[in-house]
Amino acid sequence: MAYSVKSKKSGKTYYLHTKEVILKGDRKQRIYYFAGEAGTGSLDALPAGYEVMENKRTGLPMLRKKK
Repeated sequence: MAYSVKSKKSGKTYYLHTKEVILKGDRKQRIYYFAGEAGTGSLDALPAGYEVMENKRTGLPMLRKKK
């Protein structure tokens, strides 16, 4: 079951995903993002050391490192 969070502003459910991207200089980076549907790359739990916050203006969920 994919990790999901419900937006307080819109009420829409978003699912956490991850993928590896290649940056300039062939450096690999893992990115995390929320999508409207669970699909390839969806995660079952939050990664360690991260928490979910909601953008106040748009209502979209985002991950940030815990303080």
